[in-house]
Amino acid sequence: MAESQSLVAHHFSTLEQEHDAETMGMWVFLATEVLFFGGLFSVYTVYRVIFPGAWDAGSRILDLNLGTLNTAVLLGSSLTMALALHAAKLGNRRTMVFFLMVTASLGTLFLGVKGLEYYHKYTEHLLPGLGFQLPNGMPVQVGLFLRMYFVMTALHAFHLFVGVGLVLVLAVFGWRGKFTPLKHSPVELIGLYWHFVDIVWIFLFPLLYLIDRS
Repeated sequence: MAESQSLVAHHFSTLEQEHDAETMGMWVFLATEVLFFGGLFSVYTVYRVIFPGAWDAGSRILDLNLGTLNTAVLLGSSLTMALALHAAKLGNRRTMVFFLMVTASLGTLFLGVKGLEYYHKYTEHLLPGLGFQLPNGMPVQVGLFLRMYFVMTALHAFHLFVGVGLVLVLAVFGWRGKFTPLKHSPVELIGLYWHFVDIVWIFLFPLLYLIDRS
């Protein structure tokens, strides 16, 4: 009891109270993120209803192979993040740090693949802006689809970039022995954020890459 009490921040009575407050704060933050991405998904849905043909054509422009690869990468990162939390609960410092580093590496791989996909669109003159040029026969509204694609995926990539940084910080603190079976809430909370970012991609992937290919 004395050990757990010594781990409690001065403005909390118990470790359980501190954990509940931290968890509530993270869920409130994630709720605001749901509202943010929900607005983007709503705009996407409205334009898809108005321009179904353009959305069908735009979806076929995207690289399904790279999108599928990135989906597998993020699903794997969710697994390794869960394994890192499990190791933290057991007090296995080396295993926790290992899985945190694997998670950060998979996140970095996702960003690299996404950057490669952006580069391909740039060389094909499909990046809205200077030099933008649709293939012959494409509806002009495909440009709107591509703008939606770049905005939504870039915002997701930014959230993942932040997540990679946070996971690396966790790995450093974990290596220094900052987390114990009694005090590991930062790993759990950053894990929640990481899983949220993965879930956003689980929605983006079919909406952008798959739904209009049937």
